[in-house]
Amino acid sequence: MGGKRRKNDDDSDVEESETAFSKRKKTVATEEKKDQLRPSMIKNKEKRSEVHAKLKHQKKLDKRAKAKARDAAVKKALELGEELPEKKVPRTIENTREFDETVCKPDDEELFAGNDADEFSSILNQQQTPKILITTCRFNSSRGPAFISELLSVIPNAHYYRRGTYDLKKIVEYAKNKDFTSIIVVHTNRREPDALLIIGVPNGPTAHFKLSKLVLRKDIKNHGTPTSHKPELVLNNFTTRLGSRIGRLIQSIFPQDPEFKGRRVVTFHNQRDFIFFRHHRYIFEKKEVKKAESKGKKDKDGKSDNVPEQKVIARLQECGPRFTLKLISLQNGTFDTKGGEYEWVHKAEMDTSRRRFFL
Repeated sequence: MGGKRRKNDDDSDVEESETAFSKRKKTVATEEKKDQLRPSMIKNKEKRSEVHAKLKHQKKLDKRAKAKARDAAVKKALELGEELPEKKVPRTIENTREFDETVCKPDDEELFAGNDADEFSSILNQQQTPKILITTCRFNSSRGPAFISELLSVIPNAHYYRRGTYDLKKIVEYAKNKDFTSIIVVHTNRREPDALLIIGVPNGPTAHFKLSKLVLRKDIKNHGTPTSHKPELVLNNFTTRLGSRIGRLIQSIFPQDPEFKGRRVVTFHNQRDFIFFRHHRYIFEKKEVKKAESKGKKDKDGKSDNVPEQKVIARLQECGPRFTLKLISLQNGTFDTKGGEYEWVHKAEMDTSRRRFFL
């Protein structure tokens, strides 16, 4: 009654298979751990560099093998007349950005209605010609005048006025009386321009930008000299409601009837809420390309010769300046530090995620 139960042969077989399976699982786990050994885990410097070089070389071989297999699949599909295999899109911060409800849609009627009634509609509909007043902060620097002179060559119908001791509110009133449409204030710190203030006249808004990575025309290698023609304006990646408003503010600075004869292009490219400014002129060049004749054909003297062929090649030449803008605040109305209402202000807690963008 109280004796031990004898083990059957079936039970012993099951136990043996379980122990064998657990041993095999342990060996696989140890092999995976060996494979996952990283160079940073090795303390010996020579061994660490050796393992790192091997891993790098193996990664390069794998990448090359994948590229060859992809090219072979594309070639086979073209020969058989089949559909090409889907091209893999790499994961970037831009295409994995956080969902934003304010991203503009092409059929957003509310946005179009707002654009027709905003402060820039008269300029963008060519009912009014842009007229820009450029000034500085009270304490100007050595590079400030050079930057302003290049801004005057970039923006048509722009006029420079010395700041002196005038308050910015008085300058806004003066600009209203003289029919200016925008004011640009170049702020400098430690002999370097570090901020731009763009004020729409007469009803605003006021945008405050941080300015960085300024490169003047003289410091750009093989730079070109721009003409006085009105430039084309290119705005990229201003996708949200805030971005659309900033894009229209920038657009209101330039005339809406570009002169293509001057071959000038001004670009404001938004990427990860940094606005990159570039100024180019495109050039058409004729180049002689030597093209060999077929083996059977010869010239009058009986000698085969290369026949020159002319091709028109287009390229871009940078004119400068080059700088980067970062939006700090957008204020409703003209400049008012005390009673002004802010539409948007950048705060430190907004930078908690790398995949959150506002423009």
